[in-house]
Amino acid sequence: MEFFQSRSKVDSGQSIIETALVMPLILLIVFNAVNFGYYFYVAIHLAAAPRQGVEYSIQGFSSPKQLSLPNAGLSTSQTSVSWLTFQDMGGLISSSNQQVQVCSKNLGLAAPGKPNCQQFPAGSTFPAPNADPEPAFFVLNRVDVRYTVSPIIPVNLFGLTLAPSANFHRQVSMRALD
Repeated sequence: MEFFQSRSKVDSGQSIIETALVMPLILLIVFNAVNFGYYFYVAIHLAAAPRQGVEYSIQGFSSPKQLSLPNAGLSTSQTSVSWLTFQDMGGLISSSNQQVQVCSKNLGLAAPGKPNCQQFPAGSTFPAPNADPEPAFFVLNRVDVRYTVSPIIPVNLFGLTLAPSANFHRQVSMRALD
């Protein structure tokens, strides 16, 4: 009986020490799981936003009354391609990191099959789109989006950043009859 009583007095602080040693590792795993999940969330939004924008720039309004194609327009105009694209990225945390480029026939053609482009916000730089390989028949519409992802929970361990910021760039092109 004495053996069990003396043993319990010796081990009384062991579980607290083990918890204190393991808890930072468990929190590190949980925080990085949250950050990794957010990266996937951003990737899904950035896959859908340019696709919806370029479809809208080609198909236009869903009304027989409205036969004109939508403008690339300002991101504050609710009927513009850039507004729709920004709205599709609206679920992302920092809207100041969003950049959009719209290349559409409504902006005019720089060359046969190659439309002019407009960037939002102004001053953003994107790679120039290629001309359509069949310029006599088609115009290549394009929407680019760029977003810098910062982790929701910044995790630094011993001066090392475990979840760094990442730059996402997604571009979708579709052909439209000229």
